[in-house]
Amino acid sequence: MTETGELDKKIFKKSEDNKRGIPEAIFIENVEELCKEREPTEVVGRLQDLHSKYQYMQSSLTAQRSSLKTKLPDIVSALEVVQHLVSKSSEAGENETTDYTYQLAENIWSKASAPPSKTVCLWLGANCMLEYTLDEALDLLKTNESNARTTLSSLEEDMAFLRDQITTTEVNIARTHNYGVKLRQAAKAKETAKS
Repeated sequence: MTETGELDKKIFKKSEDNKRGIPEAIFIENVEELCKEREPTEVVGRLQDLHSKYQYMQSSLTAQRSSLKTKLPDIVSALEVVQHLVSKSSEAGENETTDYTYQLAENIWSKASAPPSKTVCLWLGANCMLEYTLDEALDLLKTNESNARTTLSSLEEDMAFLRDQITTTEVNIARTHNYGVKLRQAAKAKETAKS
């Protein structure tokens, strides 16, 4: 195994229970022991690489969470509309129209009358819309809402785990750097004493 691989085993481990594969940072108990085999600057460099990867993962998870938080209200709103249409279609007769007020633009609302319908069109994304029966739309939106909430919860857990790993790595960097400074100061004092 390469020296980098051996060092990696001492500073992080692959977590088996973590679904996203985020490596778990290992707190370095004995910095002196670790730095007997290699220079502190080498260890600090590898820890900084790991820290950079954690930061990248954190920004990726933050973007995913942000995207999901903007999509979730749209899913809930669409679900409420479909539930309303289901209740109206069961209440109204065949030819009875229902009055609706809907948002045409940000501050513009309009009124319309429409007969009951057994279908609804839902945006799938990428400028694509598909027609569903009310029951199919209800099932789809309930599933999407459940999946979005589950994913959001998982992202929150992963972000909390990642914050812990970042903190552990930062502490390891500081302790190893300080040990390197201590070694350089001792070498400098020894050099000065010889002169």
